[in-house]
Amino acid sequence: MSFTSWLKRMFDVQPVDHSISSSDVETDEVEDVDPFNPFPEPITIEIGDVIDLHTIPPQDVKRAVEAYLVEAEAKGFQIVRIIHGKGIGVQREIVRTVLSRTPFVVDWTDAPPDAGGLGATIAHLDRSVSEKS
Repeated sequence: MSFTSWLKRMFDVQPVDHSISSSDVETDEVEDVDPFNPFPEPITIEIGDVIDLHTIPPQDVKRAVEAYLVEAEAKGFQIVRIIHGKGIGVQREIVRTVLSRTPFVVDWTDAPPDAGGLGATIAHLDRSVSEKS
């Protein structure tokens, strides 16, 4: 006796068909999804005092750091940590170039070893500088 026939006999259970037919899927749901842009609405991310650039495409790093600094300054952060990775230093230079051009950034330094060392930069922000502008 097979397991299925035993199951039917013991519990009067019928096998379930798990296949999905096209009539089971609502056509409105299928038509609303853009296969090239599954997330059409912007996603809001809470700004903290640390940003990790590892998930940012290299061509967007400069713009992301600029936008992050503006938001961090608006939130009132006095110190932020920007994680750019060690690598050969390209992203570090991009980050530090942005920092040097940002009026409310007072100074910056390598992070301590336990906070990323050469793979992160600590920046000090001064809110009063942007309020004077």
